[in-house]
Amino acid sequence: MPQAAIATHPVQFKGSRLARGLLGLAGWRVSFEGLPSIHGVIIGYPHTSNWDFVVMVLVKWSIGLPIQFLAKDSLFRIPFFGRWLTSLGGLSVDRSSSTGVVGHLVGLFKQHQQNNAYLWLALSPEGTRRRTDGWRSGFYQLAFQANVPLCLVRIDYGQKHVDFSHFIRLAGDESRDYADMVGVFEGVTGFHANQAAPIRPIKSSSPGSPRT
Repeated sequence: MPQAAIATHPVQFKGSRLARGLLGLAGWRVSFEGLPSIHGVIIGYPHTSNWDFVVMVLVKWSIGLPIQFLAKDSLFRIPFFGRWLTSLGGLSVDRSSSTGVVGHLVGLFKQHQQNNAYLWLALSPEGTRRRTDGWRSGFYQLAFQANVPLCLVRIDYGQKHVDFSHFIRLAGDESRDYADMVGVFEGVTGFHANQAAPIRPIKSSSPGSPRT
């Protein structure tokens, strides 16, 4: 277990039986015990296929988890689809903001913390379905600067298991924090196993976003 693992999960939800049934028919199972707080960042790994989005939407519904995620601005301008994407939790961020995307999102978390309002944001550390040299740094900067828990979601096609039970607090020491994350994701297999990025930081100004 990571040194900074969070063991208590007091924030609970009621999910959809239909979504759980659909996942079960497809052979998937989900592990989820609740959230440790009303604020946090979620990362799912590995992200190698468009099927990840379908599976994770069903997982979200099955556990009743309200989350937001980043998507391209252009998607929200598509009639009907943009409205549907918003209803799922899609969030369009002003990438021209003077504070940058991470700074904008840190500010968003601060507002929710001050108002004691719920906010969990899901990001893809790889930022793309294609294989990359590592993970973009935005999710790390966001969780650390906003001082919120980081949820590490294993999307394992080998076992058909989505494990939503690993939560850590980043120490700000990348070597230690990434070693913890490597331990959590050990053995996980993506839809395209050879496209999973190695779990190591690469520099980027963007926190990454799921491709839809």
